[in-house]
Amino acid sequence: MRCTTVAFLVSFAGTAAAQDNSWMLDRAHSRIQFEVIHMALSEVAGTFKEYDITFVSSNEDFSDAKINAMISVASINTENERRDNHLRSDDFFNAEAFPMITFASTSFQHIEGNKYRILGDLTIRDVTKSVAFEAEHKGTIRTPQGIVTGWTATKKINCFDYNLKWNRVIEKVGLVAGRDVTITLNLEFRKQARSGPSGG
Repeated sequence: MRCTTVAFLVSFAGTAAAQDNSWMLDRAHSRIQFEVIHMALSEVAGTFKEYDITFVSSNEDFSDAKINAMISVASINTENERRDNHLRSDDFFNAEAFPMITFASTSFQHIEGNKYRILGDLTIRDVTKSVAFEAEHKGTIRTPQGIVTGWTATKKINCFDYNLKWNRVIEKVGLVAGRDVTITLNLEFRKQARSGPSGG
């Protein structure tokens, strides 16, 4: 379903301090995917191929973090061209009228250990709702290329809440596609390590 082409196009340009706190998305090691039940028998999975995410934080525990995302609906990919075209149509996402799925965080809560809850506004088609992603911090390490941090976040949504209401009912089976869609984001960010004072 078109529930996940994230291209988070929010600019955090400005002061040098803000730039120091910005993390760059590592696309080669990131993935946005979704799963939905098909005819109550199996799961259909898909991804969004085009997206961008901005991530800004200055605290080591990321308690002040802000994340914004934009996903290109047209980039939906379930490895089935006919199904993907249907998902792009007005029966589902209507990629022409509503080309982006967006998310803007309002709160980044440290629960305990490596567990976080990310609250924010999710917009699909012409509907915006407040949601909470359950997130896990995979760790932060320093590499020769800079500092790297990894995250996983999940959220189950009811697509009918976002006007994705097409469906077909089969006798004794029910809905062809389930209403609930599980969104999973596996994200890796990096930033340039600050260089210390030069030696004499």
